[in-house]
Amino acid sequence: MEITEVRIKLMEDPQERLQAFCSITFDHCFVIRDLKIIEGTRGSFVAMPSRKLTDRCPCCGTKNQLRACFCSQCGAKLNDDRASRDTEGRSRLYADIAHPINARCREQIQARVMQAFAEEQVKATLPGYVCTYDDYGEDGFATLDDSELAEPITEREFRGRTLRMDSPEPSSAGAPQPMPRSGPHFPVPGLPRESSRDHDWVAAANGDRELSPDEGFGTGVM
Repeated sequence: MEITEVRIKLMEDPQERLQAFCSITFDHCFVIRDLKIIEGTRGSFVAMPSRKLTDRCPCCGTKNQLRACFCSQCGAKLNDDRASRDTEGRSRLYADIAHPINARCREQIQARVMQAFAEEQVKATLPGYVCTYDDYGEDGFATLDDSELAEPITEREFRGRTLRMDSPEPSSAGAPQPMPRSGPHFPVPGLPRESSRDHDWVAAANGDRELSPDEGFGTGVM
């Protein structure tokens, strides 16, 4: 059996122990996903896809994770040190879903995945890098309706576009436009500025003028 493809998804934070997710394909026909590359005390290693181990509450029979202190169904208090331990004394909290059954196969997977991991790290530094971890037979882009663009953009063009908040798209002719803001801090040509009373309030807020008693807060409210 031969590993014919390895896909890597690098994590964004290089300081985390979880460095990447990966998937491997055997003989172009069998895929195993969600393997993890984890940084350990002796270097990076490949962890197989796994699930959390559970046991049943002795009172109601509900399954709970081994680290649970209380039953999620009946609330009974559970011993928090129920997990079995491996040869090094570590709690066994996970079980592999798919895994090699001999050292030779494990070493083959480890070597191939770590090689692909190193190559992906180099690719990630190049301009136009695109991660293909989640692409499995998809077309990449949906088809457009006839009323939309006649020629779909390429993936490179799509990823190269940026949202420019200071350059709004021109609106269609005749469409209602929002009223522009106007005021002492937002002058708009063609619109009257606020009255002198508004400027008095601004001056008072800046400490340049004191308001008379009849100009205080709530003036004119019935």
